[in-house]
Order: sequence, then structure tokens, then C-alpha cells
Amino acid sequence: MIRTQVVLRVNGRDHEVWVRNDRTLLDVLHDDLGMPDVRYGCAEGVCGTCTVLMDDDPVSACAVYAVQAEGHEIVTLRGWSDPQEEAHPLQKCFLERGASQCGFCTPGMLLTAATLAERNPDASREEIRHELVGNLCRCTGYQAIVDAVEDYLHLSTPPSPEKEDAQ
Repeated sequence: MIRTQVVLRVNGRDHEVWVRNDRTLLDVLHDDLGMPDVRYGCAEGVCGTCTVLMDDDPVSACAVYAVQAEGHEIVTLRGWSDPQEEAHPLQKCFLERGASQCGFCTPGMLLTAATLAERNPDASREEIRHELVGNLCRCTGYQAIVDAVEDYLHLSTPPSPEKEDAQ
């Protein structure tokens, strides 16, 4: 099998690795670079467990070859929110709402929800559900997750004049 030298920019650091061309970004991040916050799930790109941000877009790391990620900015949960610092406000909302039970899906949920908050800070519950459709959770039933994301959107978005007038 052919091996290729690539430089992956992950969480603001360059990592020079030799990879087989058939290795996924998930394999390299988790196994080679030792990043446990990027987790194995379905290996088909449908569960969201291995979600990372690639150039600020959520992607399933199991559906991207490592060689394809070269030249892109990759951010994992630890690069988005340093575990040595105070929890991100979205993480606090997840904790307050009980949206993270076993925690297995939480990294993908957080990264996807944070992207939604940046792109659509006025998202409705329906839009939140639609955005999270690629992230599976077997513990919460999603209600608590949607509630947490909605709480975060309300924290990070000042009321618009139209909404204040309607009250």
C-alpha cells in the first residue's frame, strides 16, 4: 500500500504524518495523533460521533481520507474548547439541560451546534433538529439536546427590535 507524507493542521498545530492512502482522517486523528475526543462510531458517515470541523464546517472524519484533509484547518472538540479552561457556554447549557448523558455523541453534537449558532443564531427548534439530524444519540431522546442548543442561542443572541416590540 502506498504511503504519503501529509501535514495536517489540527487545533492550530501542524502534524507531519506518513499515512496509507486508504486511512481516514478519523484513523489518523484518533489512532496516530492520540485524540480521543474524535471517536469511532458507524464508520459510514451517518452517526456524527467522529464529527470534526474542517475549515469551519462539520464533517464526519470517517468519511474523509487523511490525504484529503491536507491544506485544511481541522478542529476537534479539544481545539474548540480547551478542557483545562472554563467550559464553553454551549457546554454549560448541555450540562444544565442534561443533554449529555453517556457523552459518546457529545463532541459531534457540540461542534455541529456551535456551527449552527454561528451561521444561524436565530434558528428555530425545527432548524436545530434539522442541523443535528446527522448526529445520533441513544440516551437523551434529543429533547434535552434541542433545549440546550436553544438556550445557548438565546444566550448568544441579543433580542432583535422586532422581537422586543412583539412582547
